[in-house]
Amino acid sequence: MEKKASRVEGETMSEHSVDYQQGGLSRAKPDNSPADPKGEAQPDKSRKKGGGVLLNPIIESNEAEQKAEKNEKGNENVYLTQIESFLDALWSERGLSQNTLSAYGRDLKSFAHWLLKQGNKSSLVKVENADIQVYIAHCGLQGRKSSSLARTVSSIRRFYRYQLREGRIQDDPSALIESPKLGRALPGTLSETQVDDLLSAPDINDPVGLRDRAMLELLYATGLRVSELVSLEYSQLSLQQGVVRVIGKGNKERLVPMGDEAVSWLSQYKEEARPDLMKGKGISPSLFVTRRGSGMSRQAFWYLIKRYAVLVGIRQKISPHTLRHAFATHLLNHGADLRVVQLLLGHSDLSTTQIYTHVAKARLQSLHQEHHPRG
Repeated sequence: MEKKASRVEGETMSEHSVDYQQGGLSRAKPDNSPADPKGEAQPDKSRKKGGGVLLNPIIESNEAEQKAEKNEKGNENVYLTQIESFLDALWSERGLSQNTLSAYGRDLKSFAHWLLKQGNKSSLVKVENADIQVYIAHCGLQGRKSSSLARTVSSIRRFYRYQLREGRIQDDPSALIESPKLGRALPGTLSETQVDDLLSAPDINDPVGLRDRAMLELLYATGLRVSELVSLEYSQLSLQQGVVRVIGKGNKERLVPMGDEAVSWLSQYKEEARPDLMKGKGISPSLFVTRRGSGMSRQAFWYLIKRYAVLVGIRQKISPHTLRHAFATHLLNHGADLRVVQLLLGHSDLSTTQIYTHVAKARLQSLHQEHHPRG
């Protein structure tokens, strides 16, 4: 009889036994419930909850985790709703570009993601000054650049100013947050010889090459932002008058003269390359199109300008914005008025344009040192 009882006791496991992980191994948790005379395990009624039988501790733990996950998901939805509401308000009130709105969205979603991990805020409007301070310090420890941190602080400030204005908070938690100090670096530019080499790089016997030449010529002739260049539509161009109507930041319009050289290349592109690229593709309002008949993207133009720079031996870091810098710097070097350059670039503040006077002075000093006998 002892052997039989021992076998029954050794083999008996409750129907509700739970597998659990310990030390990386999956094992069955033994059931210590007393067995009845028939060898069937009895439920353990020694622990109560609300007058009933308390669930297995492992099951309780799983329920707690599921509840925490549900709360976190709920908080995430609240965060995203608050951010989207803010971005919609920026778009409707300020007319900011999609790129600017995306940058705000990325900064705020990164902040929200960090808050979710902290797990102590059910809403962005419950954030305190200390939370923001700790987050900025966290970003700094992650190796973020000062410029990136400054933009993050700006995004958070703007978000909470909006919440304060809407009456959702009584005090602005970002009010006392200081932005990182930024040294204003001089923008990179190209010499006039380098610009000539770059503009001559595309193969104009190919429709795509002719399109690229026209784009580069227009970019250097007008100082457009790359987003303004690739979003140009056919209706914004007047080759007869030699001007282009540009829709810039905040949906502000400006008329920019193109110059004879750019007009010549654009006319050639319009008559020869664009019809070839659009053959059998239907109709597109975009001025500059791809082989698929669709408008150019910023990324595609960024890639091609870097490729042409390598082709002509320009080793310095270059981007579409480099030609915008060259446009402004070369105008000032040749005696253009600063306010005229401001209007052409579409800067709302003259101080933004003044950085190019430093570039021009630096260039003049370099030329003086190189060529003057007592330089």
